[in-house]
Amino acid sequence: MGSLHRFANISELLTLRDWLRYAVSTFTEAELTFGHGSENAYDEAAYLLLHTLHLPLDTLEPFLDAKLTAQEKTTLLDIFQRRVEQRIPAAYLTHEAWLGEFKFYVDERVIVPRSFIAELLRERLLPWVADADNTTSVLDLCTGSGCLAILAAMAFPNAQVDAVDLSPEALEVAQHNLIDYQLHNQISLIQSNLFAQLGGKQYDIIISNPPYVDAESVAALPAEYLHEPKLALGSGNDGLDATREILKQAAAHLTPHGILIVEIGHNRDVLEAAYPDLPFTWLDVSAGDQFVFLLHRNDLL
Repeated sequence: MGSLHRFANISELLTLRDWLRYAVSTFTEAELTFGHGSENAYDEAAYLLLHTLHLPLDTLEPFLDAKLTAQEKTTLLDIFQRRVEQRIPAAYLTHEAWLGEFKFYVDERVIVPRSFIAELLRERLLPWVADADNTTSVLDLCTGSGCLAILAAMAFPNAQVDAVDLSPEALEVAQHNLIDYQLHNQISLIQSNLFAQLGGKQYDIIISNPPYVDAESVAALPAEYLHEPKLALGSGNDGLDATREILKQAAAHLTPHGILIVEIGHNRDVLEAAYPDLPFTWLDVSAGDQFVFLLHRNDLL
């Protein structure tokens, strides 16, 4: 696609309302793919406008008829141009991603966080964890930006949290977020291929949002997703390579009453066919009960 300058004479776009309409039209015409924080052209346009203009992200209406300065127009046009022409996800343009009300720094060293486990942690894993204050150890495998480890530390304030990732670059981003949330004393970052560097450590709770995209889907990913680290997306032919390794080793790293919670995307049927004897409990999240499973340590023995 050519420069956005051929679509708009920016002198004709006066107000935020004008720019919002223009952005929605442009994003729709360009057939952008969403899913990195926004689900449609309108929401993404509104988010990028408000963020770029340093306005509250939840307050659009009062500003719609405000006129933009020449510098603001230039900055907005640059953001829209990069979003459309380079297919860069909005989260990488703004260097922020949101899980509920919690904001995290992100860049292209980490996948854009969008885990359903975040919803469960906001409820402190009730009813599966009866006493959050007595939880003393949590492991977050494939931590990426550290977002789930941070939410786990907030949910279980008396727990020491180990956040593991194979990528040293991802752990640099996680460190940025730990400092932002002042949780670097409660959370330890560990570079490890899953459990490899953990020795005999055991945990009350293990959570993981591992790579789970199957090879066919990886090959068909829209351009936006190709900005994310390949290491964080694909996991073998059927998308379950990482999950298999987690299931194989988790029991040795769980305390006697420990639980394992793993997100596996759209792989429920494949997983249940591969492990017909495992009594998976499928947890309800906003998208349904197909995406996150729970197992007790005794289930895995």
